Amino acid sequence: MKLTVLITYFVLIIGIGVHSYFKIKNPGDYFIGGKKSGFWQVAGSLMATILGGSAILGSVNLAGDQQWASAWYLLAASAGLWLLVPLVRKVNKRGKFTIANLLGQYYGEPSRKAASIIIPVAWTGIVAAQIIAASKILFSFFEISYENGVFIAGAVFILYTLIGGQISILKTDFFQSTIIIGGLIISAIILGSKTESVVPAIQESFPFNRAFSGIDLLILILTFSSTFVVGPDIYSRVFCAKDERTARRSVIFVATLLIPLAFLIAYLGVFAFENLPAESLKGSVALIELINVYLPAWAVSLMAAALLSAVLSSADTTLLTASMMLSELANPNIDNKKSLVHTRLFIVAIGMISVLISLKITSIIGSLLLALAFYSGAFIVPLIAALLKWKTNSKLSIYAMGAGGVIAFTGKLMVSVWSNPPGNWIIISAFAVNLIILMIPEKTSVVSRLP
Repeated sequence: MKLTVLITYFVLIIGIGVHSYFKIKNPGDYFIGGKKSGFWQVAGSLMATILGGSAILGSVNLAGDQQWASAWYLLAASAGLWLLVPLVRKVNKRGKFTIANLLGQYYGEPSRKAASIIIPVAWTGIVAAQIIAASKILFSFFEISYENGVFIAGAVFILYTLIGGQISILKTDFFQSTIIIGGLIISAIILGSKTESVVPAIQESFPFNRAFSGIDLLILILTFSSTFVVGPDIYSRVFCAKDERTARRSVIFVATLLIPLAFLIAYLGVFAFENLPAESLKGSVALIELINVYLPAWAVSLMAAALLSAVLSSADTTLLTASMMLSELANPNIDNKKSLVHTRLFIVAIGMISVLISLKITSIIGSLLLALAFYSGAFIVPLIAALLKWKTNSKLSIYAMGAGGVIAFTGKLMVSVWSNPPGNWIIISAFAVNLIILMIPEKTSVVSRLP
């Protein structure tokens, strides 16, 4: 049954990509779905993008140390979306294809070009995180080796995104998000019926515990929540909406739905680490172990499809967004056939680099959070300052982005690799350094140049 699900799923996905290929009439269709997506398309795509393999598999594994506090991972995402709500109008109105182009409108061409290089570099790590997650799913459910799983997942991600672009992504994401949420709910219901199981009370480890403190939450908000306020993949959904009202309603809907989902996923993680043997969880993906032990065959097949949907939904959006920004290096207005060809070439290049990264780094959350730390340290402050029309120094914006990104990445590396607590304070300092450089006075502020 599981093998049938796998083959059917991949054939269906590639088939939708091929079908979408013939629906592409112009570059705008490929890049933002013709900017005519309705509420359910935008909301479904936004939800599917957020509930990637890193969010589900990674946050369930976090419960091993953090218990119920692992819910903060998706709660932080929800908080970021709520902060985005008042900014949606400006993003939808001024944005065209990518966040790099939006930066260029406020800070000029040098900043746009810098962002068009830096963001794809960071986002390559996020594509890699999805490939890592997919390969672990293939290994656990279908006994495909990790290395072969990396190549299979990478090939499917590249081919699917390459063929259908944004049209295929928007077309499938609503159904994929339905499968993801349905699979999680059914799993929780089945586990809840196991009367012999033990699940500790939520107040024992939430909101904080020895493995997750207030400073950890602050770092999560700075480096993770902030990417939902000004994130390339999130903004790509806003750009696809047919109007500001549709985009705003979609963001509110998803921000609300993420709150119960955060606790539902935390419940699955807590259940796994409380009821499964410790030796079976060591070095494994807790959610998959839980599924294989407690769920009936039909539910296992459903969850296999749900988890594959999760990783694909995040990978395709991230891969396309990063490739579009690289294409903008040659031409800031990519609404032309030449830029479309360049974007497709970059999809292949970024996908292949992500595959190579996935062969060397096998930690889902590690790859994701390192990439997000670099991005948030570089771009959160400049983007918020621009959208809120603060008086900033556009000439120094590149230096602010570079310094913030490098410092935040260094701090996160210290925490993740060497378990160095001072690394958290280095991350915080990255945002301060970014802001200080950006606010150095100049004779003509960026605000005075705006219409």
